[in-house]
Amino acid sequence: MQCNGCEFRPELYYDSDYQIWVRPENDGTVLVGMTDISQTIAGKVLHVRVRRPGAIRPKGKPVATVETGKWAGPVPNPFDCVIETGNKAVLDDPSLLNRDPYLHWVARVRPSRPVAEALQGLLTGAAAEAGFCERVRRDDIQCKRVAS
Repeated sequence: MQCNGCEFRPELYYDSDYQIWVRPENDGTVLVGMTDISQTIAGKVLHVRVRRPGAIRPKGKPVATVETGKWAGPVPNPFDCVIETGNKAVLDDPSLLNRDPYLHWVARVRPSRPVAEALQGLLTGAAAEAGFCERVRRDDIQCKRVAS
C-alpha cells in the first residue's frame, strides 16, 4: 500500500510521527526500523550506530543514530527497553535502509514490560494507515528510494 509514493505496511506498529516501525518477534524481542517517510527525509544513509547490547533505553531515547552527508538524527524508541543487538547487515551497509526500510531493521530490543503492553499506544492497521497518509499529504512528502 502506498501514499504519495511512500510505502506503508499495515501489519507493523508505528509511532505517532511515523518515524519508526516496530515488529514483535516470537522470542519476546521487537525489531525497530525506519519508515519510508524517515529514510526519504534523511536522504542517503551513510552510517548507522546502534547503542551497545545491554544498554537500557527509556521511551523516547534513541536506540540508534543515523547519519547522512548533512544530517545526523536519532532512531527513537517507543517504549522502555534493553538493546539486544544491531542489524549487522545495516551496520555494514547503511544504504540498505534507503533501498528497503521495511526489510532492513535497525535494532532488536527487549521491552522492559510484556510486549503486548509495550505496543499499547502505537498505531497499526487502518488507524496507522490513515495517519500515515495524512502525514505524507500534509507535509507533501514524496517518498523515493535512494540507490547505493
